[in-house]
Amino acid sequence: MRNKKYITVRKAVDNVADSKVVGKIANRVANFRGSTEEYINNDALLQTDIDSGLSKVEVRKRNLEGLSNISTNKPSKTIKQIIFSNIFTYFNLIFITFAVLLCLVKSYTDITFMPIIIWNTIIGIVQEIRAKKVLDKINVVNAPKTRVIRDGRETVVDSWTLVRGDMCVFSAGNQVCADSVIRSGTVRVNESLLTGESDDVIKEAGDLLLSGSFIVSGQCRAVLTAVGDEAYAAKLNAEAKATRKKTKTNMIDSLNRMVTLIGVIIVPLGLIMYIRAVYFLGYSIKEGVVSTVASLVGMIPEGLYLLASITLVVSIMRLAKQQVLIHEMNCVETLARVNVLCVDKTGTITNPEMSVSKVIYLDEDLNENVSREIRMASASMAADNETMKAIQQEFLPADNDEKTDIVCPFSSASKYSAAIFKDRSLVFGAAEYVLTSDFSKYEEQIKALTSEGARLLVFGETSEILEGKALTKPITPKAFIILENEIRENATETFKYFAEQGVDIKVISGDNSITASKIAAKAGIQNADKYIDATSLTSYRELKKAVAKYTVFGRVIPEQKKMIIKALKEAGKTVAMTGDGVNDVLALKEADCSIAVATGSEAAANAAQIVLLDSDFSRMPSVVAEGRRVVNNIQRSASLFLVKNIFSILLTIFTLIAANLYPLYPTQLSLLGAFTIGIPSFFLALQPNKSLIRGHFLVNVIVNALPSGLADFIIVVLVVIYGNLTGLSHELVSTMAILSMLAVGIGTLIRVSYPLNKLRLALCIAMVVGIVLTIIVAPNLFKIAILDFFQWQITVVFMALGLGILLVLVRLSNKIIGYLLTHSRRARKILQG
Repeated sequence: MRNKKYITVRKAVDNVADSKVVGKIANRVANFRGSTEEYINNDALLQTDIDSGLSKVEVRKRNLEGLSNISTNKPSKTIKQIIFSNIFTYFNLIFITFAVLLCLVKSYTDITFMPIIIWNTIIGIVQEIRAKKVLDKINVVNAPKTRVIRDGRETVVDSWTLVRGDMCVFSAGNQVCADSVIRSGTVRVNESLLTGESDDVIKEAGDLLLSGSFIVSGQCRAVLTAVGDEAYAAKLNAEAKATRKKTKTNMIDSLNRMVTLIGVIIVPLGLIMYIRAVYFLGYSIKEGVVSTVASLVGMIPEGLYLLASITLVVSIMRLAKQQVLIHEMNCVETLARVNVLCVDKTGTITNPEMSVSKVIYLDEDLNENVSREIRMASASMAADNETMKAIQQEFLPADNDEKTDIVCPFSSASKYSAAIFKDRSLVFGAAEYVLTSDFSKYEEQIKALTSEGARLLVFGETSEILEGKALTKPITPKAFIILENEIRENATETFKYFAEQGVDIKVISGDNSITASKIAAKAGIQNADKYIDATSLTSYRELKKAVAKYTVFGRVIPEQKKMIIKALKEAGKTVAMTGDGVNDVLALKEADCSIAVATGSEAAANAAQIVLLDSDFSRMPSVVAEGRRVVNNIQRSASLFLVKNIFSILLTIFTLIAANLYPLYPTQLSLLGAFTIGIPSFFLALQPNKSLIRGHFLVNVIVNALPSGLADFIIVVLVVIYGNLTGLSHELVSTMAILSMLAVGIGTLIRVSYPLNKLRLALCIAMVVGIVLTIIVAPNLFKIAILDFFQWQITVVFMALGLGILLVLVRLSNKIIGYLLTHSRRARKILQG
């Protein structure tokens, strides 16, 4: 019989419907000891030998039985889903409806928009499938790995290949891949991603490890009890997925709102247009349908959302080829808007590898004894962090050195680790934390040793009973161990780039503040001399003031890292965080955009939105530049699309008021859209653009599009009025109107292409040539009527007048914006961010 208490708690965890109690339940399970052994003993699948693990035959059998660690929640779409999502869209349905209506009234030439829609859909499918293949390939190569015991040997496998009953080895930096029970060893575990509780929990044999938690320090062997969708993290994620909204960035959210609004208004507006034309103005059904479709086609930004999606997809593919893995597509835009970058010293500014450069013995007569004690203590501990690796490399253990199995793993909160012997504990730790009240006695010596940026570790002993919590009395120091990291090769150039781009740098380190400041200065970080010891910040209010004043923060514990990010966000900053260790996970989760290096901990890589696969921090400028290219170019292209929306809405309102048919044909709008919006947008979207992003996406788009939209509307109204006064036919009026709008469209294209380079100038010229050739070759297809010499003269006047109106409106718009920026704080905030 299984232990009843364990079963009750386990069922409660399985039922995650009430998210308010999930954290409490998780803690109860995580801290419950004793009953798990009975649970394992009563389950034949969990009787795995701790030394030999499962055999290949057993693993194969359990895979066939569906007991593998594969989640049905796939991270990416299938090819079938991609095709389906691109074809079956709301606007594709609208365009097909338009095409059917035009076919029914036998107006076949007005269906020229359909080839564009089909082509857009094909491009969307092809690009998304290409991106999927690239990302799937890179995800397979960089899939989470787990150490497992099989056939008596320790091996590393992809986490998804594990099965229930596997004997896994978890150590510092690992994220627990499935629910498991510890069979041997002691680890310090952080379950904050599951429970919200940031305090580490010490786990020993018989304790339950929840999937999604991560190992802070120590090492253990654990048998997997629940895998795949049965694991706690998978169930919690499924529950959260059912209720949470998908995070959207400024750009994507703006596009969604704009497209949704247009999608809602076109149906009732179309009905009103048709009823008015046929039943009130007496036009034929064919004329009513053509007029209605023309007015609505102009309102639909058919390629805008596709353009945004493709540009993001292409961007992610580009970054993947640069060894940058993107976990969340929208974070590319977020990173482009970042104005504060928080970095951890070790692994970001410096290389993660450490070396012992010097040992200062406090009693020269005891050098040999202290060296032996350092060897004893370090040999007893797992080399689960770079500090301990460096010490073990410097102090190679001797055969006759005493060891102990009782250790206190390193904690980022308490800043020490210890090997516990019978009569004493040997401690490695940060001076301020292990010397406590005696720190002042050694402060001057420590400052002198760390003045050039070296890291200092105190080694000593204590008789205090250690349980991983903060020391209450000082240890007896025996030696100061000086460790050094080399500054990354391209760190100086990288930070110089960010300074030029207006991005502030904040260094958040667990090391001594003076050490961190010196390293930051060597790396060329501005204001690196403004530093503070985070242990002096006792309240959130003090921390918020410090964030505005200081650049370098030393002796920061994980919870403080998170609070620093939070304080920056509350100050209106867009914050990115880079990190490589388990102590960075909370801050990475809090940041607007999180970046991890692949050589860091698995937990940090899983928590981050962006992973630098080659751990090269100098990739960051190109990642930011790619984000800016995406947002700036989509913003520029969106302005072109919105021009058509603005004049179409205004022209539809004008048509409803005036006793006229809509002055343009659907096929003419296809011509206008192709050469002044669609084709140039796709080319412009791929152009380099590293300009700093300011203001709100939708506001910027409207401000840029409004002059052109108004110019189009005014010139078409003037052409209609001229046509009514002179008695011109509808065909002649529509021809003169579309030619005038094409002139304004080219003017707008030139305006949004600034600053002009050879490629952009060539694009503008190519669009003009394309328009001229299309009108000459296929005038009937696009309903271009034959104009006499006088009508051509009048049309040229209207074209010139349209460009003149555009120029006046642009200058007027600039003056209004300039006035608002000067006199209105609110307007300045909206327009500049």
